[in-house]
Amino acid sequence: MKKGYIPQNPLWIFPQEEPKDTENIIKEFNLHPVITQVLLSRNLKTFDEINSYLYAKLPNLINPNLFNDMSAAVDRLYQAVKNQESILIYGDNDVDGITGTALLTEFLTFIGVKVFYYIPNRTAIRETILVDSLDIAKQNQCSLLITIDCGITAASEVEIFSQNHIDVIITDHHEPIALIPKCIAILNPKLLHNTYGNKDITGVGVAFKLAHAVTNLLISKGEISSRKIDLKKYLDLVALGTIADMGALIGENRILVRYGLKQLNKTKRIGLTKLMHICDVKIAAITTTDIASKIAPRLNSLGRIADPLKGVELLLIKEQKKAEELASDLDLNNIERQKIERKDSDDITEYTLNHPEIFQDKAIVLHSSKWHPGIIPIITTRIAKQYNRPTAIIAIEDGIGKGSIRTIAEFPILPALRKQSDILINFGGHNFAAGFTIKTENIEAFKMQFIQLANEKLTEQDVLPKLHLDAQVDFKDLTFDFLESLNLLEPFGSENPFPVFYTEAKQAWPPKIVGKIHLKLYLDQSGRMLEGIAFGMAYRKRELMKKNVTLQLAFSPQVNNFLNKSSIQLQIRDFKINCLQPKKIKNSL
Repeated sequence: MKKGYIPQNPLWIFPQEEPKDTENIIKEFNLHPVITQVLLSRNLKTFDEINSYLYAKLPNLINPNLFNDMSAAVDRLYQAVKNQESILIYGDNDVDGITGTALLTEFLTFIGVKVFYYIPNRTAIRETILVDSLDIAKQNQCSLLITIDCGITAASEVEIFSQNHIDVIITDHHEPIALIPKCIAILNPKLLHNTYGNKDITGVGVAFKLAHAVTNLLISKGEISSRKIDLKKYLDLVALGTIADMGALIGENRILVRYGLKQLNKTKRIGLTKLMHICDVKIAAITTTDIASKIAPRLNSLGRIADPLKGVELLLIKEQKKAEELASDLDLNNIERQKIERKDSDDITEYTLNHPEIFQDKAIVLHSSKWHPGIIPIITTRIAKQYNRPTAIIAIEDGIGKGSIRTIAEFPILPALRKQSDILINFGGHNFAAGFTIKTENIEAFKMQFIQLANEKLTEQDVLPKLHLDAQVDFKDLTFDFLESLNLLEPFGSENPFPVFYTEAKQAWPPKIVGKIHLKLYLDQSGRMLEGIAFGMAYRKRELMKKNVTLQLAFSPQVNNFLNKSSIQLQIRDFKINCLQPKKIKNSL
């Protein structure tokens, strides 16, 4: 923990208990009462909602033709197949764009199209997108451009392609702005009047839906046998991109990721298996955490500091020796990315420690020419989470600032960016994660207005961190069978986190600092002893040095495997001292 910074303890937000609903759900689905309460806490109340959440399968995927322009996109692609046209795929340079580009490249190649792909380099601060690939499209006589995970804000750039007699299909999932590109088709679930039922689908998901719709057409025309094409083989890429992009793991995305993980268990992608080996990921038991913490950062490192085209190459490669070399390159790039991130992060942390006055405002805006433009999205995410404030970090290069913004639920970003569009070169993204470019001379004006908007909208309570609790659990219920039953709620991730439970327990003996910054707790409830690990909370040890301390605990249970012996351990998310031992924990709000 950096000296001078003590994080605020979060407000505990307790679940609403609904005994009648709980009883009906337990009876209908034969679920553990605590699992039932978790479902209710996540606003799943009807039998249909719960059945879909727990048991939806591939046939329950949404019809891809519900995208408004899908028929136009499919017809144009069918024309390209028939006329043996060359196609250029232009993907965003994050994992979502890389996986979507690999998916559509592999699929279109399979159905006989000549495909080229291009991923822009994030290390260069660009005022526009798409046009950096125009020469490549011309050199390869491409008559069709398909975007992956980008393009919805590129109306003027799309017009340039039209002027050069190159048709454009946009596949994207970011929020549109006022000016919608004029092109052959736009597949975006966030378009106004869109009829597709999953607004949380990611860029790779939209690419998969396009492949699905084209497959349906080819099968209906008798031009391909359903036995010769298996779309499930692309779901490993869909899972990778969806998890890496923090796509909400609710609704249709749960199906895509659940089956995508199964596909990853048996993936035949040589490059990906080599990368997983380097990451020390067990292929047969891969989890969303493995993807988010080990695989995605290595793939993302290419777009941040190196050549993202290597990411697509790694996912498509068939040759073993080259696959090993590429996987090794990715690992080395990630190590270099970590060094750059550590340097820039330390510089930003030092600034925040020396300027505590910035926390008098409800938003944080920082800028410098010393920071790497490819790294700032990672740091922005950490700062926004650490201080629970809308945060914009801007890296300046050659008179242009590249900005990354992350925010909190109470302050959607895009309305604020639209109000400042006159001083931005461009912007795009989602309401909770966005990017923009800006001329250096406009940064101070942007900073003042952005902070003012946050100060006007947000309250002191809004910027306090929140801890959402799912259910109350006693130690006696924490069995290996119970932890196994939590698998019903997988896959875990954005919008569907691992459950956080709460209870009361006595401290059996004083806590112990482990790994310099972590705290190990020894807990007793009605004679049962469990250990708890509180990551990063060593600074709170002094709170627990009293005798006969009763604690209110917020935690997630986990299996701890040590020396080939399994035990149940609590990952402590927060704790409160409760010397008076009240009969019931009351809501902190």
